[in-house]
Amino acid sequence: MPVIIYATRGATLALQNRLSLEIRTKGRMGMDGAAWPQVRGDLSSTRWGAAAFLNNLEAACTTISRTEWVIRWINIGDAHRLLGDTNIEKGYFDEAAEDWLCALTAFEVARRLAYEDASEIEDVPAKINAVIQKFGAVKQNIERVQIECCDQVEIAAHYLPADGRISSAPAIICISTEEETATTLLGRLLPVVIDRGMSVLVVAHEDVSNSRRGQSDVFLSCCVDYLLTRSDIDAAHIGVYGDGLSATLATDFAASDSRVAAAVCDGGLWNLARMLASVDWLARTADVRDEDMVSARRLQLLRRLRCPVLVVAGGRGIVSASEAMKLLRDGPAAPIDLQLAIPRMITTDAGEVENFVTSDDRIFGWLEHQLVLSSLSNHC
Repeated sequence: MPVIIYATRGATLALQNRLSLEIRTKGRMGMDGAAWPQVRGDLSSTRWGAAAFLNNLEAACTTISRTEWVIRWINIGDAHRLLGDTNIEKGYFDEAAEDWLCALTAFEVARRLAYEDASEIEDVPAKINAVIQKFGAVKQNIERVQIECCDQVEIAAHYLPADGRISSAPAIICISTEEETATTLLGRLLPVVIDRGMSVLVVAHEDVSNSRRGQSDVFLSCCVDYLLTRSDIDAAHIGVYGDGLSATLATDFAASDSRVAAAVCDGGLWNLARMLASVDWLARTADVRDEDMVSARRLQLLRRLRCPVLVVAGGRGIVSASEAMKLLRDGPAAPIDLQLAIPRMITTDAGEVENFVTSDDRIFGWLEHQLVLSSLSNHC
């Protein structure tokens, strides 16, 4: 049966006080003359704190401005980053890697809070890139690879191998939103994919998308071809995750390439919306719509998919929650495993903010269940 996944609530006002304490400066000064914010906790507690803060964001912004929270989360990220550097000097490699993952989580919170005002976070992308490089040099090698496609076109991508628990691991092709680089997406996903037994290939939306219909499918198939050349990949367990508008690219790719074993996508809803808009425009019948016809079209698009599917809906995504519920209603008529995830969205005076921590945990928990557990059972 399809399962609806909701993001959890449960933030408490005490979290604001905890965060305020964590960013108070110590008496000791850094080499640049700036006081170091106080840092506590490991990755799990940092991510818990970030999720709880985002859930309670509306209340948090009543006492402290959103801009001030952006600055504070950047400070928290800087503190974790510097602590990781200190632990490296002491030879504490695992601790340093965890500190850097905490830093990436904090920087992503700052990015989410900043919205469209890039001036608030103009130096954050460089910090994220620096932390990724440090993490890759110490914990798990992160390769910058070039994937050859048709017409001598190459796609630049980041490749993070699995942690080595098994000789050949599942892999996820992750496509960024249209607004983000592959590096930015990798920085957000590193803390959530680490230790899940999956390899990750991260590509940018602008490198994959193309005005010619079907071209993105060719590019993504080249990504699968590349993965299959690697001895550390389980060829039977390759998934795709499309973030934002890339969810429709993931749908088209999963429908066209039988090698895709699981897909986080839009379930065909974006193409359905465009098709209905064209029909309405041509027929001038926007006010009258045959719901049975729409349901049949929805099911027709869904039947193109031959692997388990997770549709992420609501908030700032391209799929509305109402349309996703209709898809879920029609899902039993299609021979696939269809599930729905609705991220927790927090409304502030400056707009909506998604709780990306709980959303990413659920998405990659679902991928782990679909791919890693199945892969491990095949190796037993």
